[in-house]
Amino acid sequence: MCGVNFLYSAALGRDELFSRLDRANAAMAHRGPDGQGVEILGAAGLGHRRLSIVDLAGSPQPMSTPDGRMHLVFNGEIYNYQELRDGLSRHWTFRTDGDTEVLLAGLVQQGAGFLDRAEGMWAFCLWDARDRVLLAGRDRFGKKPLYLATPAPGVIALASELPSLLALAPEADWSESRDSVSDYLRFGYALPGSTMYQGVSEVRAGHTMHWSPTRPRAEQRRWWRPVPKRFSTRSETQRELAGRLDAAVRKRLIADVEVGAFLSGGVDSSLVVALAARQRSNGLKTFTIGFSDAAFDESPYASEVARHLGTEHICEMYSRWSPKELSELVLGHVGQPFGDPSLLPTAMVSRVAAASVKVALSGDGSDELFGGYERYRGRMIMSWYSRLPSALKRAVGRAVRNRAEPTDHHSRSLLKKAHLFIDLVDRHNSDQPYIAPSMFSDSQLEALIPGASRRPVPLEPLMPETEARSVDEIGAMMNADLVSYMPMDILVKVDRASMANSLEVRAPFLDSQVVELALGAPVGWTRTMFKGKALLADSFRGLLPATVWNRRKQGFGVPIHDWFRGDLGTELLRLNSEVSSVVSQQFVESLFQEHMRRERDHGYRLWVIYLYLLWKVNGTKPAF
Repeated sequence: MCGVNFLYSAALGRDELFSRLDRANAAMAHRGPDGQGVEILGAAGLGHRRLSIVDLAGSPQPMSTPDGRMHLVFNGEIYNYQELRDGLSRHWTFRTDGDTEVLLAGLVQQGAGFLDRAEGMWAFCLWDARDRVLLAGRDRFGKKPLYLATPAPGVIALASELPSLLALAPEADWSESRDSVSDYLRFGYALPGSTMYQGVSEVRAGHTMHWSPTRPRAEQRRWWRPVPKRFSTRSETQRELAGRLDAAVRKRLIADVEVGAFLSGGVDSSLVVALAARQRSNGLKTFTIGFSDAAFDESPYASEVARHLGTEHICEMYSRWSPKELSELVLGHVGQPFGDPSLLPTAMVSRVAAASVKVALSGDGSDELFGGYERYRGRMIMSWYSRLPSALKRAVGRAVRNRAEPTDHHSRSLLKKAHLFIDLVDRHNSDQPYIAPSMFSDSQLEALIPGASRRPVPLEPLMPETEARSVDEIGAMMNADLVSYMPMDILVKVDRASMANSLEVRAPFLDSQVVELALGAPVGWTRTMFKGKALLADSFRGLLPATVWNRRKQGFGVPIHDWFRGDLGTELLRLNSEVSSVVSQQFVESLFQEHMRRERDHGYRLWVIYLYLLWKVNGTKPAF
């Protein structure tokens, strides 16, 4: 796990190229504290920071072919590299024992088609110094980032993080993108392919990019589309899932350093830990954090699972958030506004884990693949609700709205669920496409940003509709989450929070074999009105205590509603009054006052606004 940089500019001399790449490397030293390298090849330069996981003493980067033509920088892990190496060795003499040279050999011999056979996570830049052609690419779901700027014709810069890209290409247009600001305030993150900056984009998940100084622009192509695997019976699907997920965990335990696991006590992390623990002859270390607010604290459940599985469990309590730490995470690692408040506790549990291990397994991806989110149930209920007489629906809406919205976690409050459901109904009646989470209704968004952008949402489906797992609304929601919410929220959060602490995180549920099975299973096998992840439960029930399968889904929530009734609220009001921005100061004030009067829980809405204003006051540029 590492960080990569690439810069091509014929207008810069060798010294300036090296200086920029050196600064870009320094800006992401956290991604690779174990080593670094810079190579200048005429007008091109490659930079790399290394976190050593495999072949600890070898595999330096940038890595070149013996003839000096091809040069690679690579961030990630290829779990089946040993198997792939065997097939490549007939035409390649390997000099190292790691996965970097396997990727180099595969791309040189087979081109981008080699990626179809690789299992793992990656972002890479491969430079052909003879023909002056760049091939860059990202893994299937975009677990590893790669940002892109082309500030002038014949000039290109790529980097794993936005602060590093700024060091490479300060001439790029780093001004605020009004369209992306509207997207961010609607959903809490920039949409696929874009950033909050006018002149900065990303190589999209599951895509490769080809560029040459002689071409007018970079060209991106999707290299991966899943082929759903369908089995004739549910029992056959369960058996196949059991084998595939077990194999996925086994592959992700391969490392030359110790591997641990995050453990929240929920289904996803507990199942990954159970599979990992039975494959380890020595003890498995597990990590969690707790909250003083019992409504958000899952640590007792994690401890119960750890005792059941016999892991060496480490838990720390999350006492209070740090404004300085938040600013460093958002501006110095994410590099742009990011609305998921669980970024903070994810960084904390990563710091706890990094004190003991260099790699941790996680349960990410299970909710999107196996129907875990409560919003899927909400949509099922809405199908029934929509058939009620209009007068009755209006009466229900008024009755709920007339009750103050509680700040309890939704897993513990029926009234909180009712408020969230009415919000869902309001959004469904708008012209917004489904993208989760949706922060504001159409009327609220217009009040927040008068004349807000209504551009079409650029969501490219993973596969043709005829091949999708389901054409019903729940299947469509799950597929949309796989191409928007998961890569732009969940995976960004985990990558930046973990790599800020020099920790690699691996997600077995996102193994391509598991993904294609999940996409081929009928939605009704895994998501019912009352329960998600039914297919997982039926396949693995005996591995975990009944309490894990039976308790309500909670998620990694944080009590931000209380934070805004303290110092954070004071800071929000200060920024709102002092910072010139596109948001309506009056509307922000009205949201805050409703929150303070406990009429509505606007915690998450205030949070996305606060982080936007924090970004504005710091000059709308990444910090490095």
